[in-house]
Amino acid sequence: MILRRIARPMLASIFVAGGVDALRNPAGKAAVAQGFIDGSVQALPGAMTAKVPTDAETLIRINGAVQIAAGLLFASGRFPRPAAAILAGSLVPTTVAGHAFWNETDPALKAQQRTQFVKNVSLLGGLLIAAADTEGKPSLAWRGRRTAETVVAALPVGASGTVSAWDSLRAKTAAGVETVADRSADTSVLVHDAVHALEERGADVAAKARDHAPQIARAARGLVSDAADVAAKARERAPEVAQAARDRAPEVTQAARGLATTVAEAAADKAQDGRRLWRKARAAGAEAVATSGSDRQ
Repeated sequence: MILRRIARPMLASIFVAGGVDALRNPAGKAAVAQGFIDGSVQALPGAMTAKVPTDAETLIRINGAVQIAAGLLFASGRFPRPAAAILAGSLVPTTVAGHAFWNETDPALKAQQRTQFVKNVSLLGGLLIAAADTEGKPSLAWRGRRTAETVVAALPVGASGTVSAWDSLRAKTAAGVETVADRSADTSVLVHDAVHALEERGADVAAKARDHAPQIARAARGLVSDAADVAAKARERAPEVAQAARDRAPEVTQAARGLATTVAEAAADKAQDGRRLWRKARAAGAEAVATSGSDRQ
């Protein structure tokens, strides 16, 4: 992965730089490529050449823009395989038109053009390798073959040679549809029976509810009446309860005061006893210390 991230920008740099130069200065390249373009126009059918520009500078700019876009995609790792294929396609006319060393008569120029031609061929080989690089993943062709093999292996081929795989597949599909239809019909019957049973049970429940409705109503009315009687009695006894509470309030208060006094006196007595015990313990401790000192002397 790291190697690809380094190598792709290195391989794409020459195409991006060449595309920028083609957009800025197409005249020099156009003068070299014009003869190749004219020969191609004459060799190709007129219906094809009428739909594309034949001006050399325009074609040079288009090729340069394609190389910049594909080079940036390839360098950034976005769609690297299609970008490499596009760069390879744009390199072919550039190499043939710009470095036709077989047309040169000067030995020095011929050697120079041959070197450029071989360099572009090397770049073309690298681009073809990059276009076929799946980064360790199965290629589309391999996955397509495996999918086709899996589908063909899963098809139920008939015992006789007269039945094709597709006919068997159609028959199997029809059988599956019939099975689904049969099961749907069975399900519909079960649902109909369940609904019918619910309707019958519902009718029974409704009939029983209607039969017992008077009794339920009488019981409900009795409960309501009893609740009303209790509420009425509570309202009647409320003044008496309130008056009794007011009458008993002084007694409750006096009893509470007496209880508080008793608890306070008991607490004071306990505290006095505690102080007496503390004084006795302290005197005993002092006497023990004094006796111990006299014994040592």
